[in-house]
Formats: sequence, structure tokens, C-alpha cells
Amino acid sequence: MDWKKIYQQRMVATAEEAVSHIKSGDRVVVGYAAGEPTELLNVLCEQSLKRDLKDVFVYQGMCLGDGRYSHPEYEGHIRAQVLFAAEGNRKAVWERRADFVGQHFSDINGAYDTGVLTCDVFMTTMTPPDERGYCSLGLEVDFAPYALRAAKYVIAAINPNMPLVYGENRFHVSEIDCFVESDAPICEMKPFTDTDPVSRKIGGHIADLIEDGATLQMGTGKISNAVLKYLEDRRDLGVHTEVFSDNLRPLIEKGVVNGAKKNIDKGKIVATMIQGSRQFYDYVDRNEMILMMPSGYTNNPFNIAKNDKVVALNASIEVDLLGQVNSEAIGSKQFSGVGGQVDFLRGAAASKGGKPVNLLPSTAKGGSVSRIRCCLEPGTPITVSRLDTHWVVTEYGAVNLLYKSLDERAKLLIGIAAPQFREQLEREWFEYRKRMSL
Repeated sequence: MDWKKIYQQRMVATAEEAVSHIKSGDRVVVGYAAGEPTELLNVLCEQSLKRDLKDVFVYQGMCLGDGRYSHPEYEGHIRAQVLFAAEGNRKAVWERRADFVGQHFSDINGAYDTGVLTCDVFMTTMTPPDERGYCSLGLEVDFAPYALRAAKYVIAAINPNMPLVYGENRFHVSEIDCFVESDAPICEMKPFTDTDPVSRKIGGHIADLIEDGATLQMGTGKISNAVLKYLEDRRDLGVHTEVFSDNLRPLIEKGVVNGAKKNIDKGKIVATMIQGSRQFYDYVDRNEMILMMPSGYTNNPFNIAKNDKVVALNASIEVDLLGQVNSEAIGSKQFSGVGGQVDFLRGAAASKGGKPVNLLPSTAKGGSVSRIRCCLEPGTPITVSRLDTHWVVTEYGAVNLLYKSLDERAKLLIGIAAPQFREQLEREWFEYRKRMSL
């Protein structure tokens, strides 16, 4: 059958009709970040009350929207399962109205393949079909291809606002059960255009670690933005990352980022998601330099390690003197998620000349609290084990903990702590070591 006929037959008139297939107890996996189908989620919220749906599980990663499905009025009707806590659903996790599901991004694809994770309904935002009947996931790939193939029913919000970005993110209309047209704005992330003095100092220390021909993995925060500002004199940088944003564009346009020295995907910027401004979304639309791949490819440490001189930059919340890193919680409260941090740290560690980097300001709460601690508080999740921690960077310098003894690690970390906390950390470490010898 001609793809246009399939497309027309499976097109419904309203979002209400599209979500009418969802029933109580269903596990609904949705595209997230820029791929979030906001209209479909909003209608599902309304329908959950109108039809008195019970225990519909919504499984989502990074939420750039308002997380309406996790609001108190939908408790008992919709239960959010959150892979990465964000502003829209963080409070629901804290109040136990939503569940945090921690997992390395590289593992999720295989979980759908093997049936460890199941999907009754998958819904996401996609581009209109091309001349051969293929729709693209656009800015958000991640585990979506695997969830889509595992799903019993697939709903696509066809939105012309979604850029067409090349890569392993296209599906034929025959693979999708239901289409509904949408003109909702694509979720954006405000770019970090300014940097504070601490971020600039951290950025400068990190830039010193980045050689010509390095391949970068970075996030979208203000420190990553600061790092990139220091790299305009570098040559032949590559990018193999989980996510990137507006802050990379100047280096692409100046030819600093060209991927010429990469061993795989030469000349390409490889990512699994793009988060940024509408202007940046227009820039990546049909940009042949961008290659969007599933997270099972981008986050696979073996793939990451195929490139030389991989520098993996990952923001952290706190680190103890053993080298254990917490990058996801404030105390016992889940603040973000594990994401691909460990994936890329391990991939960079295995890369020839690679540098796995955890970066953080030395203090919090206006300088009153040290982020470098003798020991993490009981109940604090360990995102990165001490043996996976290599480079640690604050505004006071960069140190490498690899192959260092316990006392050497402590000394190095105290040396990049805020000066007002160093003496206290030395005393606490001395007492800690005494306890270890009893």
C-alpha cells in the first residue's frame, strides 16, 4: 500500500482521539526534552480525570515542560516514573507522588530489547513524513527507537516545528499506529549566555586539559559554556556527546569543531539529544554535520573509547576525600539523575589519551558549605565510584586521582577545596584515618 494512504488512514482528528487508546494500568513511555508531546500529555491528564483512569504509568526522562502529569490532582490516576528529575517533576519525586528510576542511559535500549522494560503505549513528537514516508524523531532520540519498537501501540504527534536532524532516528509511517497533527512549540532550553567568575575559572582549568584533536563530551550548563569560550584557539576538535546546545555553535562556525581527527563518525557531531533555543533548532535543521543516534550507541563506553583523547566533562554536586562523587542529589533529595555520566567517564578512561572529568564549584550556599567533604553524608547516593573518578576540577585547580593512594587523594582534593575549609578537612581526614586503623 502507498505510504500516503497508510498515513491518511491512521491520522486522527484530535489529541483526544489519539490518547483514547490508553487505559488504566498502561505503561506509557513518552519522548522527552525537546521530543515531549506536550499536547498529548496535557490531554492524557484531562482524560485521566474524565474517564477515571487508574494507575497509568508515564515513563519519562528529562522534562523541559511543566510536568503536569505529576501534579497532585492526578495522583492515583497517573504515576510518573522519572528517569531524570527536573524542575517540572522534582517536587513530585520528593513528595513520593512520582518514582525516581535511576539507570545508566547506555543500558536502557537493551532493556526494551530483552523485555526487562515493557511499553504499552509510546508517544512522541515527530516530523512530517518525507517523500518516502519516513518521519524523524528530530531533536530527541535516546531510547525512543527501542521503546517504539517494543510498544504495543505508537502515537506520533506530527509537528512541523520539529527540525529534521539526520541519523538513526527515522521510522516509516507503517511502523506507527496513530498520527495526530500538532503545532505546539517544541520545548526549549534557554541558552547560557553569561558566566560567573567561578565558572570562568573552572572553565579555564578544564580548557588546559583539552588538546588539539580531542573529542568532547559536555553538558549544557554554564560551566560547559565557560569551557567552550576558552577553546577558540584549538584545532580539529570533535564532539561525541549525549547532548549539546547553542553554546557549541560558535566553535562549529569558526571551524574549531570539525571532527577531522575522530576515528569513528569522522567529521560528524554525534549526539542523542539536542536542547536549546528555537534559533539553534533552526540551525541544526537539515544540517549534514549533525548525526543523531540512539543512546545505546552514543553512550556505549566501547564506542566512546574508539575516539582518541576523549575529554568527558560532567558536572557534580559534591565529592568526598575518597573520590566518591554525588552528581544527582542534595542530601537525600533527588535533584537530577545518573544520565550518561558514568557511561562517558568510563568511555573517556578507556580512550587513548582520554580524560574523564568531574567538575564542581568548591562551595555552595554563598560559600558557607564546602562541596569537597571528608565523607559524604549517610544516605547520599554515590553516582561515581571512587575508582571511576579521575580528574576533579574546581575554581582552585585540576587534580588527577588515578592510581593515587588514599592519603594522596585526600591531599590533592583538599588542595582544590576553598581555602577557608582546608584546615577543617585536614583535621577530619586525620580523624577518619585514625578510625580506619582501629
